Amino acid sequence: MLHHNTCPLCKSSEIVPHFSCTDNLVSRKNFDLFRCSTCGFIFTQDAPDEVESGMFYKSADYISHTDSSRTLFEKAYQAVRRYMLRRKRRLVIRSTGKQQGSILDIGSGTGHFLNIMKEAGWTTTGIEIDEEARKYSSSGFGLKIVEPSGLGTLLTGGFDCITLWHVAEHVYDLQGYFANIKQLLKPEGSLIVALPNTGSYDCNYYGRDWAAWDVPRHLWHFNPETFSLFAKREGFNVASATVLPFDVFYISMLSERNRKSKAPFLKGIIRGKILFLHTLFNKMKGSSVVYLLRAENQ
Repeated sequence: MLHHNTCPLCKSSEIVPHFSCTDNLVSRKNFDLFRCSTCGFIFTQDAPDEVESGMFYKSADYISHTDSSRTLFEKAYQAVRRYMLRRKRRLVIRSTGKQQGSILDIGSGTGHFLNIMKEAGWTTTGIEIDEEARKYSSSGFGLKIVEPSGLGTLLTGGFDCITLWHVAEHVYDLQGYFANIKQLLKPEGSLIVALPNTGSYDCNYYGRDWAAWDVPRHLWHFNPETFSLFAKREGFNVASATVLPFDVFYISMLSERNRKSKAPFLKGIIRGKILFLHTLFNKMKGSSVVYLLRAENQ
């Protein structure tokens, strides 16, 4: 069990209960969220330790690493993914200023993002914990995918870009990961991190039913202010931030399902559209934020 007596971000002892959330995906157990009164960081208290965490991913409905299109939710996910893959590729090219280069995707899943980068002429490497996803990436796309334990064996200063698309919130040793990442990036390299946003309109609207709490799989719950603090602590500056525009629709659908609403797909689309329109006036209130980081010594 992962218990914190002080804030994992600023080390303040002023931590207080935020509220409890239900694991609506696997166990139906409740898990406590705590908030730091000093810096505002929110984290999952008493999450299962890393060895035990695998059981909380064993669900046919955990679709971030699957290509299934059985349900309306999954079909929506797959349709949006196709669009977002192209958008992510453009973001990498724009942030690095390179049409081709070397990229490491941490939490590469079934390899679709790395494959679209490979098709664009990039040299690709992936880190993925799930064995079946690694096999799929290798057999389906011919990608080089290694286990997380292999992160420290990769070439120092070997990557123009490293990406973590909704991965950092799952990582137990996040500080250690970022120390390795800093070593792996080229001096002028780009680090791109996408995270759920606890400062979002949809988080505020859905409260404890907000699907992106996703306890206990999500350990760390950032907003733009707390993530900037974390990045600074790890030797990075946030060069820019943008939003993933479609995440609010998907999260709203899942949140409506958590609320046991009738017609959660339809209600999620309607609520997602309303929340999305609000973010046109304040993008940092979007459901997910993509941060572009650069090492402080650049």
